[in-house]
Amino acid sequence: MPQRDYYQILGVEKDAGPKEIKDAYRQLAFKYHPDRNRENPEASEEMKSVNEAYAVLSDTAKRHEYDTLRQRYGSSAHHQFRSNYSEQDIFSGSDINHVFEEMAKAFGFRGVDDIFREFYGKEYRTFQFKRPGIFAGGFIFTGPFKRGEYGQSVLPPSGKLGKLSRFLLKQISGFQMAKNGKDVDDVIRLTPEQALKGGPYAYFLRKKAKKLVVKIPPGVREGQRIRLAGMGEDGKGGGTSGNLYLKVQIKRPLIQKIKKSIADLRKR
Repeated sequence: MPQRDYYQILGVEKDAGPKEIKDAYRQLAFKYHPDRNRENPEASEEMKSVNEAYAVLSDTAKRHEYDTLRQRYGSSAHHQFRSNYSEQDIFSGSDINHVFEEMAKAFGFRGVDDIFREFYGKEYRTFQFKRPGIFAGGFIFTGPFKRGEYGQSVLPPSGKLGKLSRFLLKQISGFQMAKNGKDVDDVIRLTPEQALKGGPYAYFLRKKAKKLVVKIPPGVREGQRIRLAGMGEDGKGGGTSGNLYLKVQIKRPLIQKIKKSIADLRKR
């Protein structure tokens, strides 16, 4: 695929919101849909580019990683991104199928499964798993990169039933359903000067044994939370990692603590 920028493919700005991104994708998906371009084979390649761009930019974690690579590598960000992401990774969890369903109902076009089989051939396969109270289904890319992971398009029920469906799916099919990692909460204690001026703050993430440098915004207040994307619990089966939220506490001299305790008592 040519080295193209995902934002340019969709025709949106870098700060575009989710609705703007989805609206742009809907228009382009309709424009390049193969059922409207049977005599224009180039439209299929455009459609594949549009699908990929939307799948990345509509996902918060993938978009953040792409933006980081874009700042670092410029025009070669796409190549760097695809070095770490296969089609399976890119389309896992995407709502592209819903957009295709909308067009199928409104205009009689083929659905996402037919189109993706046309685009990717035998590498794209669909899967369904049905048991009483459990239904899971989706797609599998069986290409050479990360072969055999499972990309869900219909989520299993949550709670104990969801865990059971994921377990049965893995046992029966051999594929692991994607599961996103949980968010993690922690506390950082800043001096009044650190809170006022902001700047770098050294934080050790014990669960991952990583040293992080957190950027404290100037004027941060007690109780505010600082979000570190992707630093929570790891996802499984291709799922995205959770986020780490650091709640700010500000150190106070003993006399200030006593005054605050008295003031809190008077409010009761």
